[in-house]
Amino acid sequence: MTVVLCPGQGAQKVGMGRDLAERFPAARDTFAAIDDALGVSLSRLMWDGPEEELTLTHNAQPAILAHTCAVLAVVGSRLGTVAAAAGHSLGEYSAYVAAGSLTPTDGARVVRRRGELMLEAGKARAGAMAAIIGLSAGEVAAACEAASTGGEVAVPANLNAPDQTVISGDPAAVTRAGEGCKAAGAKRVLPLKVSGAFHSPLMAPAVPGLAAALEAAPFSAPRFPVVANATALPIRDAARARKLLAEQVVSPVRWVECMQTCAVDHPRARFLEIGPGSVLSGLLKRIVPGTVGIALGTADEVEKFLAA
Repeated sequence: MTVVLCPGQGAQKVGMGRDLAERFPAARDTFAAIDDALGVSLSRLMWDGPEEELTLTHNAQPAILAHTCAVLAVVGSRLGTVAAAAGHSLGEYSAYVAAGSLTPTDGARVVRRRGELMLEAGKARAGAMAAIIGLSAGEVAAACEAASTGGEVAVPANLNAPDQTVISGDPAAVTRAGEGCKAAGAKRVLPLKVSGAFHSPLMAPAVPGLAAALEAAPFSAPRFPVVANATALPIRDAARARKLLAEQVVSPVRWVECMQTCAVDHPRARFLEIGPGSVLSGLLKRIVPGTVGIALGTADEVEKFLAA
């Protein structure tokens, strides 16, 4: 029994997926189909850069989804019984592709639009994000509440691990919240290089356009449940999935609870992280000690998995 995990924004890097395309025709065909669907050579940007262009939100999001879809095209028939899937932020869309709710090309179109809308919202109202290391989520939330004054807000955005929370909001409020976290005993406060205050109220202008894009996309009920970022509950209904995906951009990513849900519901499952990097596998070990995540992102990792 398998739980599929799909990485989110930040996992992109120049060269991503090239080895998959070189070794696996199914991966190469997936990249080509997504290039055609978007009307741009996304794969060329993924493989050759420049990095500053790949990192732009509206490029990074479909690039990461394309990488995940390319791996799925190769290993999909070898996953066995998939009990559930979960994806971190953008990765939740990849999880719905894995579950058959969206095709790779429709998924790429939606996340490209999502990235554009989030970029626009970030330009309309500048935002900031920072990672807080070594403090509980409750302590971080308290610091954010104390820092949210004068119409400026800071909120917990990504609850990544018991001792790691990313905060998001107006730059001054995020700075104040970071100082409050340091005073409360945080080991580190790391400002993040982002184009907006993701998963905060500052992303509200993106919600109507994203909801419209989701409504326009062919979206069927998932073949297996997808654990939603916004609720940490398994979703089996297409209408509910669309609603929560639209709300997700202004809601915190409750990743700790998502992994706990998967571990409790499927205690003997193996966790496969499908896509670039191994960040989610690392977080899993901290959230559910003793649970192992296997990363499937490179051609070597995929070949080893297929051989086993």
